Amino acid sequence: MVNQSKPTVAIFGGSFDPPHLGHQEIVNIAAERLESDKLFVVPAYLNPFKTSSMANAEQRLQWCHTLFDTIPNVVVDDYEIQQGKSTTTSQTVKHFNITYDVKYLIIGSDNLSTLTQWHEFDWLNSHITWVIITRKGHVLKTDILKRWKILELNAPISSTLIRETKDLTYIDKKIKESVKNIFKGKPLMTIENRIENIVKILDEKKAEEIEVFNLDNADYIADRVVIANSLNLKHTQALFDHLKEELRPQGETFFHSDISDEWIVADLGDILIHIMVPEYRQRYSLESFLSELIENQKRAKEG
Repeated sequence: MVNQSKPTVAIFGGSFDPPHLGHQEIVNIAAERLESDKLFVVPAYLNPFKTSSMANAEQRLQWCHTLFDTIPNVVVDDYEIQQGKSTTTSQTVKHFNITYDVKYLIIGSDNLSTLTQWHEFDWLNSHITWVIITRKGHVLKTDILKRWKILELNAPISSTLIRETKDLTYIDKKIKESVKNIFKGKPLMTIENRIENIVKILDEKKAEEIEVFNLDNADYIADRVVIANSLNLKHTQALFDHLKEELRPQGETFFHSDISDEWIVADLGDILIHIMVPEYRQRYSLESFLSELIENQKRAKEG
């Protein structure tokens, strides 16, 4: 049997908060000049060196698809976003190495000053070639790198500068309106505001017996759990569809959902929403379990 080598790929990761014409130029140049079969654009769920982002993960992923899907041999991949947490570059490279041979890692020249702080930097340095994006005439210190290439970029722009100045000059027209709307939007909602929205939508769409559990001080996988009764199986799906339709424009990300004939669970990261037919809810009594969990944590804290 012939031993076929794996396709070689380049990875360009980042927050893309928002993606701009400079990113487009990087991807176009890299796809044309690098000796690889594919280039993966991998938007982060959250940059390991950041605590928040302007746009939610789903919005940034959508922007990346809009800007990069039409470029030959370029694929936008949601691996890091699907993790639902900050993901290290070495983890991402190892994930893609299962199927591909990750040959190049594309970074901005501003990353060089903190590169040794990256998780498993030595491993990365031994396994990939760094592709450094820089402006013409910009001096680089590359002595710590084993292999590298330089790609010059002419656009003097960054996502940080766009967020700080709200200058949309370097935003592609296909996403300009949605970026502008975020700049005009309200501040990020608190978890209580978000819960109020969820309860309001469920109530307006005829859900019954809606309960909210605050699990801030309990050892549980979410900070809030919302439980609601549906009228029947068809109503269960309809409630879930309404939640997605109305919450996504408000910035919510649906990371995962479990669906059966009797219930749906929607995972929003720090909030879980359970929609069930009454018979299922009565049979499994999830609210009793959650109430007991909260009470036990309260007793442990007091004791």
